[in-house]
Amino acid sequence: MNFDTFLDSRFFELVATAVGILIFFIVRSITDGIIKKQAKKHGLDKARSVYARKFFDITYLLILLLGLGFVWDIEFKGIFASFFAVAGVALFASWSMLSNITASVLLFFNFPFKIGSRIKIMDKDDSVIGVVKDITFFAIQIEDENGDLVSYPNNVAIQKAIVQLKNSKSVK
Repeated sequence: MNFDTFLDSRFFELVATAVGILIFFIVRSITDGIIKKQAKKHGLDKARSVYARKFFDITYLLILLLGLGFVWDIEFKGIFASFFAVAGVALFASWSMLSNITASVLLFFNFPFKIGSRIKIMDKDDSVIGVVKDITFFAIQIEDENGDLVSYPNNVAIQKAIVQLKNSKSVK
């Protein structure tokens, strides 16, 4: 089979692939703009924007790959069976990681606080008061009044009331 024959027989697939990749980059660019705009509007740390961008980039890439699989008529029966077997075990083993990443994205867009904010996480007997030092995919790093660094999981923090405090040191 020569190149011209291949090009003639797969013209639709090649055009659909090019269009899919173009749409991927356009949507990615729009999303990056929205994330940057939100981060600038609310004075959020750059690292927090990077986490949100990574999340959406991976999501869009998976959608693109799935779409290209349909366009190129890939047999999904075996792929789906293998993928879901592996994914089922992986997700069961790491449900906490997935919920922390999701909570991190929700915290990014709800922006109740930012790095440098003084907060209190209301958790009955185990409330945490301090200054937010970092917000990662998995946890909020808070420096308490004793100078200790407390890591509070995002999936737990999103379920608790978070009070943004004034910069007063006499908080009880």
